[in-house]
Amino acid sequence: MGSTDVRIRDVRFGYEHFRYRAPIKFGGVALDRVTLLNVEIIVENGTGTTATGFGSMPLGNVWAFPSRQLSYEQTLAAMQWVAGRVAEKYRDCTISGHPIAITHQLEAEILPTGEECTKKQQLPEPVPALAVLVVSSAFDAALHDAYGKLHQLNCYHTYHRAFLPHDLDHYLGAEFVGLHLSDFLTPEPKPQMPLYHLVGALDPLTPSDVRQPIGDGLPEHLGDWILRDGLTHLKIKLNGDDLRWDVERVIAVDRVAEQTQQHRQVDHWWYSLDFNERCQNVGYLLDFLQQLREQSPPAYERIQYIEQPTARDLQAHPENTMHAAARLKPVVIDESLIDLESLKLAMEMGYTGVAFKACKGQTQSLLLAAAAQKYNLFRCVQDLTCVGASLIHSAGLAAHIPGVAAIEANGRQYCPAANAAWEAKFPGVFTIRDGMMNTALLNGLGLGAV
Repeated sequence: MGSTDVRIRDVRFGYEHFRYRAPIKFGGVALDRVTLLNVEIIVENGTGTTATGFGSMPLGNVWAFPSRQLSYEQTLAAMQWVAGRVAEKYRDCTISGHPIAITHQLEAEILPTGEECTKKQQLPEPVPALAVLVVSSAFDAALHDAYGKLHQLNCYHTYHRAFLPHDLDHYLGAEFVGLHLSDFLTPEPKPQMPLYHLVGALDPLTPSDVRQPIGDGLPEHLGDWILRDGLTHLKIKLNGDDLRWDVERVIAVDRVAEQTQQHRQVDHWWYSLDFNERCQNVGYLLDFLQQLREQSPPAYERIQYIEQPTARDLQAHPENTMHAAARLKPVVIDESLIDLESLKLAMEMGYTGVAFKACKGQTQSLLLAAAAQKYNLFRCVQDLTCVGASLIHSAGLAAHIPGVAAIEANGRQYCPAANAAWEAKFPGVFTIRDGMMNTALLNGLGLGAV
């Protein structure tokens, strides 16, 4: 056991449940609640010194385990069953080392828990690998957090050779010989980053769109959100199966943004587009871009990137290549990205960017961030309506990975109750000013949340 290595001494986990102030639509499903998986991991070094780390992640089962045969409650229960098994895997782990080394070795034991759950619970369809990653991400986060706290350092100061001796070829293969993770991360966070505000398919754009006011003091429509937070980046959710509606929705968003930004005397702002995989083929996306360009050239020019527009199973749909679309705008892989192999397949199919998510794990996100930079891909960090500690975790990734354009954080829109206890401690992270998040605060011990 090396002088900087740790081993896992104990694991504890539990849940918190919150209701959304307004529903959000995922892949055609309106979601109004969230269950947080909260994890504590105690680590110990060779001299017997211990530290406790904390990790938290929304169990986004509608996104991670979409199903036409199972209910929301059933897919959530399956992910909670997996959480119990993942806890056992971490608790029984005898590996000592850096969190990246530990989780990297454990992954071979963790991923099969999805198949185990499918069999044990006699589910009519398999638990996806993505759902297992979401569950295990809270445990991985707690391990990284504990490691940083034991060494009295922010985690991003523990990713250099003094703590992590292996080069990237140990984790990613021979083409990464001589490269180290620290070559692809900044030890200090960017001082501030633009925030991507979500414009959901159900969200009101104008005062006349507000049918039932929420009345909680927060903005009720897009124009007010832009004014209150000084927004310059808007992520627009689209249907992917109604071309006319999708084009008109972007034009409507652009109309509101243009009116509001003129009032603010702001000249430049940007959009990302998210079809939630619902485009049947790339032809739909190309038709959409052509029509938008013809009907509203300014809106088209403001598109910064497009999230994965077609089905996540890339191998089952080899016809959905993105080469033509990616010549127009960066197209980033999201739901399909679960490992280096899936990243390489996406590149072969024409994807030119990567969306990192904390819910896929700190270890995996950091390793794939290094790969994305080596391959010169467009980079962004996406949200899973992260709140509380999970938002700190997600924002930390965005603030330390070079080239990330902006940070997405929509918990303040849909689930502010889960952020209430955090706002005073992290001013400017949970409350946005001039469209920017104050990421300079993300320098505490461990992952920086608690």
